[in-house]
Amino acid sequence: MADSWANLAERLGSDLHLEQAGPGSRRSVLTRALREAVRDGRLAPGTRLPPYRSLAADLGLARNTVAQAYGELVAEGWLVARQGSGTRVAPRTEPARSRRVPKTTPARAAPPAHNLRQGQPDAASFPRSAWLAAARRALTAAPNEAFGPGDPQGRPELRRALAEYLARARGVRTAPERIVVCSGVAHALRLLFGGRVLRGPLAVESYGLAFHRSLLKEASVRTVPLPLDERGARTDELESLNGIRAALLTPAHQFPTGGPLHPRRRVSAVDWARTRGGLILEDDYDGEFRYDREPVGAVQGLDPERVVYIGSLSKSLSPALRLGWMVLPEHLLAPVLAAKGDREAWASVVDQLTLADFIDSGHYDRHIRRMRQRYRTRRDRLVAALAAGAPHITPAGIAAGLHAVLRLPPGTERSAVEAAASRSIALDGLAGFRHPAATMPAHDGLVIGYATPPDHGYGPALEALCRILPPAPAGS
Repeated sequence: MADSWANLAERLGSDLHLEQAGPGSRRSVLTRALREAVRDGRLAPGTRLPPYRSLAADLGLARNTVAQAYGELVAEGWLVARQGSGTRVAPRTEPARSRRVPKTTPARAAPPAHNLRQGQPDAASFPRSAWLAAARRALTAAPNEAFGPGDPQGRPELRRALAEYLARARGVRTAPERIVVCSGVAHALRLLFGGRVLRGPLAVESYGLAFHRSLLKEASVRTVPLPLDERGARTDELESLNGIRAALLTPAHQFPTGGPLHPRRRVSAVDWARTRGGLILEDDYDGEFRYDREPVGAVQGLDPERVVYIGSLSKSLSPALRLGWMVLPEHLLAPVLAAKGDREAWASVVDQLTLADFIDSGHYDRHIRRMRQRYRTRRDRLVAALAAGAPHITPAGIAAGLHAVLRLPPGTERSAVEAAASRSIALDGLAGFRHPAATMPAHDGLVIGYATPPDHGYGPALEALCRILPPAPAGS
């Protein structure tokens, strides 16, 4: 009985698709098909062809037919045959003619000499060995059903680990059943607003990520800016905003201006949500990374039924993992899961299982403590470099996170950003984060990320930064 195609593929180790058509004998048709496959580039130089006996069985041809086709192409120089190496496509000094549509690669800008953009953790510090060990343990212990269609709520192992960690480290009050795994803050916002779980308008801080505002705009959500000052968002003004039922805040470390939300304003925001029947969306931005004191707990702990807590690994571990979570009030759980769909389409089950083990084993805590010290040292070096090279400029906000805002003299931000670009320094101006409808006074400034540069390049990056900063105002 002839082998099945599956058995042949298993024995050959590779599949070979040939378009056999046209006039002529079976040998000439096969020879022409192989020649065209090489000429078109579908069979690249060096590609090993199946043994002629195996290809003959696969194509339903006589062995001699395939052997003769191989021999003819060897004689023509299309193939080479060596004892012990099989038959391969011959190397070519001229590129093969291709009938495929040529692909053009868009030109990519050269990387900057000094990368001081915000929002990027130190990629070189990713704990590869500990993560690999966690993955091995997690895969060994995982039940078979873990490798079926993913649960849109997230693996129970991860939700349990997150519930324990968030309660201990961030003061979040929750149970695993209230957690939904997602791919990050942007995905959470898409689920909540793109999935019509919540509707606008939405109060947001006057300074924030333009990407999030664009995402909300695509979901037809109008955003209304809340003023900011040294105590964080002016949550006392929520009462005066008609039609607003939800507010998006970064209480632990306002992004990007850098201040925490004052305790009275945290309470004020929750009281407003209770009175209005509304919600606070808490983006716990940089929640773990405070350097001058213990991190402040999450607002969610004040009222779990009025706060949606959103977190991710993008700053604490790596944005490449695409893992985040929402801690939801009970009444939002079913609508969010309905918006997410029947199967997990975003977060890898393997990464979820690995993260659960990474947390349970204590490696996540150790990584956070190590990175907290590393980023604090980076920030201290920034402060020292400014004191030496530009003493009239100091970082604003608290000692926390992966970036600092440098307040500049009025009217100097644009020239500083242009000077940085001319010297291949990647950084952001504060104006790019301002809400278009904000009414609070604008401030000139630069948003400086200090986590990304490699150790050997951080000193030169700070020196280059100080050279493009505007001088002190006359008479100061």
